[in-house]
Amino acid sequence: MTSSNGPNAANHKRSDVLIAGGGFVGLSLALALARLAPAGFRVTLVDRRPQDAEVGDARASALTAASRNLLDTLGVWQKIESVAQPIEQIEITDSPLDAKGPRPSLIGFDNAMEAGVGRNAGSSAYVVENGPLLRALAEAVAAEPAISVLAPDAVDGFSCTPFAIACTLESGETIDASLLVAADGRRSKLREQAGIKTVAWDYDQRGIVTTVAHERPHGGKAIQHFLPAGPFAMLPLTGNRTSIVWSEDKEEAARVMALDEAGFLAELEKRFGNQLGSLTLAGPRQDFPLSLHLARSFTAPRMVLVGDAAHGVHPLAGQGLNIGLRDVAALTEVLVDGARLGLDAGDAAQLEAYARWRRFDSALSALAMDMMNRLFSNDSTIARAFRDFGLSVVERLPGVKRLLVQEAAGGTGRPPKLLQGKPL
Repeated sequence: MTSSNGPNAANHKRSDVLIAGGGFVGLSLALALARLAPAGFRVTLVDRRPQDAEVGDARASALTAASRNLLDTLGVWQKIESVAQPIEQIEITDSPLDAKGPRPSLIGFDNAMEAGVGRNAGSSAYVVENGPLLRALAEAVAAEPAISVLAPDAVDGFSCTPFAIACTLESGETIDASLLVAADGRRSKLREQAGIKTVAWDYDQRGIVTTVAHERPHGGKAIQHFLPAGPFAMLPLTGNRTSIVWSEDKEEAARVMALDEAGFLAELEKRFGNQLGSLTLAGPRQDFPLSLHLARSFTAPRMVLVGDAAHGVHPLAGQGLNIGLRDVAALTEVLVDGARLGLDAGDAAQLEAYARWRRFDSALSALAMDMMNRLFSNDSTIARAFRDFGLSVVERLPGVKRLLVQEAAGGTGRPPKLLQGKPL
C-alpha cells in the first residue's frame, strides 16, 4: 500500500528532486529543499518504512552546534529541544579493562564547551535520542505541502536521459525527476546500480548500544573510555540517564549480548564504573557490525549520494549523523543557488560543486575516526605511552583544546550557510 502527502501526490509523475530514503538525512534534505528553494520547487521522498511506523532504535545521536543551526532553521529544533541534553563537559580516559579504582582522566573539556556556532550561542554539542528526532523530522515533512511522500515504497531502478532521470518504484509507478538523491544507507542499492565503487573495510568489532538509568545526576558530562577492545562512550541524556555506545571485539560482543539482564549489567558496570551509583537498563540493547566505507564518487549523471550512502565512519566520536547533515546543508545551498539562476537541479556542474565541497571533508573525517580507533583499540604499552603523552600535551594547551571544540562543533573551515545559522 502506498501512502502520500502533498497535492495530487497519487498522480504525481514529475519532480524536481526525488530522494530515496527517509532516514535523518533524507528527511532533513527534503525539508530543507521544500522550505528554502524558490516557490514551485517539488520534492518527492520515497521510503521503505511507513512514515508513521514506530522507531525501534536504542541509539542516541550527538548533535553539534552546527547541526543544531540546521535543525533550527528547518523549524525542527524547537520540537526536540526539551529532550536534547547539552554536553557540558567531556572526559577522555585510556586504561585497561581491569584497571583498579576510577579511571584517570587524560584530557577534559569544560569551559571550552561553550562554543556555539553562528547565531546560537551555548553548548557545542547535544545528545538526542534517535526516536524523538526522527519523529520530529517525519512530522515536519508530512506537514509540508511541497513534499510528496511515497511510503512504504522504494526506487527499484532508474534510467537517465539528457533531460531527466526516470525512476521506477517497486510499486510499479514511474517518476521523472531532474535529480535523484541516494539517501538509502550504507548498503545503498542505488549506489551499486550507478556503478559507484567504495573504499571499505570491516573492523573486527561490533557496536553495542543501550540506555541506562543511574542514581546520581551526570551533570551533562560525556565520557569516552578508550579500552583495548574499543571505545566505550557514555553520552548524557535528559534525566538521570545515559546512552551507551560500546565497541567490542566480535566474539566478546556475541557473548555479552547472549547474557541475561543481570549478566549484561555486570559487564557494563565493569566499564561504566560506580561514579553515578547503581545502574538499571532503561532501554533495549542492540548490536551491529562496525565498518568504514567511502564512495569513490559522490555523483553520477543526474544523481548524488548523501549520508551513509556516501560515507560511513566508526561511531567512536558520534560524528556520523553530523557528517550526513553537512551533506544536506551543502547540497541544499548548491541546489537553491542554482534554482535562483534557473539551473536544472540535475545540472552536472553544480553536482560536481557539491562533490568537491564534501569529498575532502568526508574522507578526512572517515580516516580520522579510523586512525583513532586503531591507535586506541589495542593494549600495547608503547602505543599507550605515545597516545597518553599526546593527550597530556593537549590538556596543557587551552587554545588547542578550544580549537578542537570549535572543529568538532562545525565552526572551522568553510561550512555551508545553514550550519552557521545564516539564511540562504
